Amino acid sequence: MKFEFKNTFLFILILLFSFGCSSVKKRKVESQKSKAIEIPSQKIKNLAIKTGAENFNAYLPLFENKKIGIVTNPTGIVENKKHLVDFLLEKKVDLQKIYAPEHGFRGTADAGEVIKDGKDIKTNLPIISLYGNNKKPKSEQLADIDVIIFDIQDVGARFYTYISTLHYVMEACAENNIELLVLDRPNPNGNIIDGPLLEMEHKSFVGMHPIPVLHGMTIGEYAKMINGEKWLANGIQCKLQVVPCSNYKREMKYSLPVKPSPNLPNDQSINLYASLCFFEGTNVSVGRGSEKQFQIYGSPFLIKTDFSFTPIPNFGAKEPMHKDILCYGEDLTKIKKVTRLELKWLLKAYANTSDKANFFNDFFTKLAGTKKLHEQIVNGVSEKEIRKSWEVDLTTFKEMRKKYLIYN
Repeated sequence: MKFEFKNTFLFILILLFSFGCSSVKKRKVESQKSKAIEIPSQKIKNLAIKTGAENFNAYLPLFENKKIGIVTNPTGIVENKKHLVDFLLEKKVDLQKIYAPEHGFRGTADAGEVIKDGKDIKTNLPIISLYGNNKKPKSEQLADIDVIIFDIQDVGARFYTYISTLHYVMEACAENNIELLVLDRPNPNGNIIDGPLLEMEHKSFVGMHPIPVLHGMTIGEYAKMINGEKWLANGIQCKLQVVPCSNYKREMKYSLPVKPSPNLPNDQSINLYASLCFFEGTNVSVGRGSEKQFQIYGSPFLIKTDFSFTPIPNFGAKEPMHKDILCYGEDLTKIKKVTRLELKWLLKAYANTSDKANFFNDFFTKLAGTKKLHEQIVNGVSEKEIRKSWEVDLTTFKEMRKKYLIYN
């Protein structure tokens, strides 16, 4: 009996222990499932975003025994703001040439200023300009290159010329049988799709494709669209790979660690850029020649207000519009972040200018991508009606865009 009792008691203990362990294990698995499935959205947002350039293991193996060219500028940085060019050289990547977009490799040139070929003082690498008369790399400039890296921060606006540079680089890669690797970066205006679609008769370097002013895509997604829609010359397509960002969702706030161009100094200017850039096609200043570029607007032809500024030459604006002339307008530095393409400031300025005959210039149609917006404003069409005229095109674009999205 003692033997049987001990065995029975031992058997019960084993059962209890097994059940306890099983319950703990089950609870642990369920807990892990909860963390994976039910993480609060705030915690997801707090995960550190890694850019494509920082996902090193995804692309460094692709460069073995290959000669590399890179299209980049000051925004092409990795951890601790080290430039990707310096990082690649440290990793013994066979980097041959740097190709520079508008504003240059070091980002010191004014908007529209001709960039010359040269040599980078720090690395001694040759720099090929892709702005001015040579927007598309020539075959001889791509000689012996196996892979081109494209790593530039975009801001999500059709007239921001880095996506036009992307187009020409893709075209050159396709024509010369060179692989293109786009290292993706978040779009700080990535949740906004708005504005008139570009009509192809108004195609220019500030608008090359039939897309709205704000397209709501990262530069990697946009590259996929260029390829997929066969927008390159003769419908050719390049050998494209995109290294995505990690821990990124489109609605996340993303503050750029480096200003993307000389006249976009902070988050506010980047958010307002698309809305205020229309003024570049008018006689109204957007603050070039001040410390509040794309956060203020004004003109000597607008009615006198409590706010005024006088543009003077500075970094990024050697000859600003209305240089040394007092301009009246509006200070937008403290306004709430915009969530659409705002027209109210443009409409207000046109209504209040004393020089309507010279308010618009030819550049306005290139920026708008259509003559209609100019006509609508001059004819007094309401903002509501102007927006309504975009609806069909925006719906069509959003449907087409879905095929190329990488992120939620």
